[in-house]
Amino acid sequence: MSIVRVTDKGVFGEGELTFGGSFVPEPLQKALDRVEEAFLRYKDDPEFEKEFTYYLREYVGRPNPLYFAERLTNHLGGAKIYLKREDLNHTGAHKINNTIGQVLLAKRMGAKRIIAETGAGQHGVATATVCALFGIPCTIYMGEVDTKRQALNVFRMEMLGATVVAAKSGNRTLKEAVDEALQDFAENHEDTFYLLGSAVGPHPYPLMVRHFQSVIGREAREQILEKEGRLPDVIVACVGGGSNAIGLFYPFVDDPNVRIIGVEPAGKGLETGIHAAPLNVGKPDIIHGFKCYVMDDADQCHSIAAGLDYPGVGPEHSYYKAIGRAEYIAVTDDEALQAFLQLSKTEGIIPALESAHAVAYATKLAPVLGEGKVIIVNLSGRGDKDVAQVYEMLRSEP
Repeated sequence: MSIVRVTDKGVFGEGELTFGGSFVPEPLQKALDRVEEAFLRYKDDPEFEKEFTYYLREYVGRPNPLYFAERLTNHLGGAKIYLKREDLNHTGAHKINNTIGQVLLAKRMGAKRIIAETGAGQHGVATATVCALFGIPCTIYMGEVDTKRQALNVFRMEMLGATVVAAKSGNRTLKEAVDEALQDFAENHEDTFYLLGSAVGPHPYPLMVRHFQSVIGREAREQILEKEGRLPDVIVACVGGGSNAIGLFYPFVDDPNVRIIGVEPAGKGLETGIHAAPLNVGKPDIIHGFKCYVMDDADQCHSIAAGLDYPGVGPEHSYYKAIGRAEYIAVTDDEALQAFLQLSKTEGIIPALESAHAVAYATKLAPVLGEGKVIIVNLSGRGDKDVAQVYEMLRSEP
C-alpha cells in the first residue's frame, strides 16, 4: 500500500497530520473545481499522455542523463554522487516539465490567456516559452526584488512575448507574486488559466505539479537501476515550494531503504530568523489557500536563491516531514555559494543557486556515508541566470 494518503480534495494525511486542501473564497473555488475536473479527466487519457510525452521528448529533450560526478566524488571521498541533469532541459530547469503539461490542459479547457508567478524566473521563462510555442498570450507576476536580481530572465520572458508584472507589496518576492496571480485568477477565471509553478497552492495544484514533475524520479529510478543494478541509498533535492523535489521523491516514496532528504535555505542562519526554512522551524498554518508548514515571520523570509524564497512549502513535503518519511535539513547562503563554485570547478557544471543547496548537503553527506553508497542529487537547473548575481557578491567581498 502506498505511504501517501490523499483525499479527493487534496488533503494529505489523516487525523491531526493533514496538509493541503483548499481554503479560498467561493469564486476562486469554482475556478479551481473546473481545473480539478479537467485534470482528473485528462491526466490518464491516452491521447493527452501521448501528446505530453511527445513534447517532453521532442521539445524539452527528455530523457536527460543521470550523470556520475566522478571528479566531485573522488575529491570528496566516500559515496558516489550522481546528478539528475534537469539543467539540460530546454530553458535550463525542471520547470518546463510542468508548464508543458499544464498548457496542454489549459488548451483542452479552452483558455484564452495564461497567467503565472515566478521567483527565480525559471518558471516564468518556461511558461513564456510554452505559451509562445502554442500561441497563447501570457502574463507573469514576479516580485519587484526578484525582477532586479534576475533581470536577464525578465528580458527572456519579454523576448518570448510575455507581459511581466512586478509585484510591489510586502517583501516584493515570490509570496507577493503568488498573491497577485491568485487575485488575477479569481477575477478572470472564465477565460484565464493559472499555471502555478510549484507544488503549492490550493487543490488541485500540488497534485497536478507532482503528476507532471514525477517524470524526474521515474527516469532517475530506471537510470540508476541500469547503472548500479540497485536503487540509491539517498536522494537529495532543494526545497522551496518543492516541485523539483517532489518530482524526484514521489517515485521512490514507497521504497523504505531509500533515504529522502530535502534541503531548505537557511539563508543567513536559522538562528537569525532570516531564512526560508519552514519545514525546519515553521508551524502548520494556512497560506495561499492550503495548509502546510509556514514560517512565523514571513517578512524575514530570505534566500540567496530567488526560487527558494517562499515562507511556506508544498503540502506533500509537509506530510512527509510529519510522518518521518523524509528528512528536511537546511544549508546557508554561504554553503550554497561554495557548492556553486565547487561543482563548477570540479565538473564544469554551473548549477543554479537553488540546486547548489542540494549539492552543498550532498558534499557533506558523501564522506560520512562512505564508499559503496550511492547518492542521487537533483540538479534542478543551470546557473546561467545566477552568474551576474554571484559575480557581484564575490566582487563585493573584502
